[in-house]
Amino acid sequence: MALNVFALAIVKAMGLDYAAVQLVFLRAVTGLALMVPFVWSARQAFRAVNRLPLHALRVVLSALALTASFFAIARLPFALFTAISFTRPVVTMILAMLILKEVVPRRRWWAAGLAFVGVYVAVEPGAMTLDWGLPAAFLTVLFGTSAIILTRKLSETPFVVMMVFYTAGLAVLTAPFAVVVWSPIAPDHLWSLLAIGLFAQSAQFCFLQAHIRAEAAFLSVLGYLSLVFSTTAGFIFFAEVPTPAFFIGAVLIVAAAMWTTLLR
Repeated sequence: MALNVFALAIVKAMGLDYAAVQLVFLRAVTGLALMVPFVWSARQAFRAVNRLPLHALRVVLSALALTASFFAIARLPFALFTAISFTRPVVTMILAMLILKEVVPRRRWWAAGLAFVGVYVAVEPGAMTLDWGLPAAFLTVLFGTSAIILTRKLSETPFVVMMVFYTAGLAVLTAPFAVVVWSPIAPDHLWSLLAIGLFAQSAQFCFLQAHIRAEAAFLSVLGYLSLVFSTTAGFIFFAEVPTPAFFIGAVLIVAAAMWTTLLR
């Protein structure tokens, strides 16, 4: 969790100097280099992979989600971006109903309404300068949630294979776009940009290991600490002071997400 906040903090600091797709490409290439030992040790697992079209669609959606998130985080307050991301369980519920034909209890629809009220309160439409950051944040949730739905359908795939497909796919898909918008990297920025991939890939590995070793319900509650981390990082590094309306909205969003995730 903290590693992911570190990665996003670097993206926020440099996201206005470099195109989002360039940052995603650098993150993917760095992450792929870190995965070489895992790829070699698990090479037998790749021979039995099937359902390649679904894997490809998952990678496309993930690339769109990550690019949108890098674009949004550079333009929105850190805490607000994190709070909006907590609507993902609600969007997952809606997409699961539409795509997987799951039955959604009425109480979860109440949770969905509460989440979107919370977003409205936290965003403070009347006080916020409109730009493309906010739509990008919502696209991040939509694309990311769609990728999660596909991940559920591919749950029998070994996690090493999923990680390699994700990271290599990001590099391949973003490479041509990164070349078009490429900005020369300042020497004093290079190691910071490479650290995005280091932190993000390490965070992904820790996330998978945590889900192997701990209960999902406990981890889902623990995950809400990322709002504390991102709010603190935004205050310390970017002088972002959350408003009372943000805190009220964030409480509503987190309550709705917990209601959706924990209640069965």
